[in-house]
Amino acid sequence: MPTAPGGRPPASPRADLPCRPVPDVAAYLTGRWSIERRVLDVRAGAEGSFRGIAEFRPEGVDGALLHVEEGELTWADAVHPAGRTLWLRPRPNGTAAVEFADGRPFHDLDLRTGRWQTVHPCAADRYAGTFTVTGPDTWELEWRIEGPAKEAVLRSVYRRR
Repeated sequence: MPTAPGGRPPASPRADLPCRPVPDVAAYLTGRWSIERRVLDVRAGAEGSFRGIAEFRPEGVDGALLHVEEGELTWADAVHPAGRTLWLRPRPNGTAAVEFADGRPFHDLDLRTGRWQTVHPCAADRYAGTFTVTGPDTWELEWRIEGPAKEAVLRSVYRRR
């Protein structure tokens, strides 16, 4: 992922794509997805990638989906196992609350228009996310992270398996 003049990451190349409305985010996401993620440390000018699998599976009695990602992060010519776990808690209107594995709130998710933007403050850092549904079996996620000690962009493409 090249940087624009001044060391800034370029604007998202997917921002102007038409998106596909999703009336029920939990129904859409349920299942297994392949992930391809590019990771850019803007300040260091370093780039890496993550490849893996995401699974959204029903767990518990409240209709929640457990979101588990597992794969490999390639960074600085080294490959490391990597992953994360989140909860997606559906709401009756087709939206959802996303929580960290320990139940702390992360962000809301509303894909009824096919695109959702959210911000999550994390200590002194700011995580700005854009979710875009590009088709019945593909969606993209971009996180832009800014803070006193870091500036990064993570761009992910999810494809249904």
